Amino acid sequence: MDIAALLLADSRFPGGGHVHSGGLEEAVARGLVVDVPSLRAFLAGRLRTAGELAAVFAAASAARMGDWARLDAELDARTPSPAQRSASRAQGRATLRAGAVAWPSEELRALAATTPRPHHPIVLGALATLAGGSPAGAAAAAGYLAVSGPASAAIRLLGLDPFAVNAAVADLAPALRDQAERAAATARDDPAALPAPGSPGLDLLAESQLRNHHAEVRLFAS
Repeated sequence: MDIAALLLADSRFPGGGHVHSGGLEEAVARGLVVDVPSLRAFLAGRLRTAGELAAVFAAASAARMGDWARLDAELDARTPSPAQRSASRAQGRATLRAGAVAWPSEELRALAATTPRPHHPIVLGALATLAGGSPAGAAAAAGYLAVSGPASAAIRLLGLDPFAVNAAVADLAPALRDQAERAAATARDDPAALPAPGSPGLDLLAESQLRNHHAEVRLFAS
C-alpha cells in the first residue's frame, strides 16, 4: 500500500481542497446534479476527464523530479479555462506550503523557486516521491481527490445521504485503479506527448461558477 498516496488523499491534509467543489456547486445551481444517481454520473465524467489529466501529470511529476517547469507549462496548456487554472494553482500553492512543513527538502524549495504557484497535480507528484511513494500512488491520489472533493460538496449542497455518496465514490475504485496504472505507464514520456483529456462541460461550469461567485454568495471558490 502506498502510504504517501493515503496521506496526500486524506481530507485532513491542509491542501485547500475544502474550498473547491470541482464544478459541482455550479452543476447543482443549474439543476444538473440533484440526487445520488446524477451525482454518480457527474463523478464518473469528472474522473474520466479532469481526474485523468490530474493523474497523468501527478504521475509524471513524481517520475520526473526537477522537470517541473516543463510539466507545469504543459498542464497549463491542457487547461483552457482560466478559472480552472486559477483553482488548480491556488490549491497547488496551499498544498506546497503544507508539504514543505511535512517533508522539508531542497527539492520543494527548488519547486517553489521555479513556479511559486504550481498546478496542484505537479505538487502532488513531487510530494508523493518525497514521502516515499510511487508515480502510480501519486496518480491514485490525484484521481481520488478529483472525485472525493465534489462528493463531499454534494453532501453540503444537497443534503444527500453520506452513506449513499460514499458508496458512489467506492464504486469508482476499479476505474481509479485502472487510471493510476495508465498514468504510471506514461509517467516518463516526454511532457509534450502526455495525454490531454478535455472536459469542455467542466470548463464552462468553472467559468460560470467564477462569475457567479462574485455576484452572489457561494460556498466554494470553484
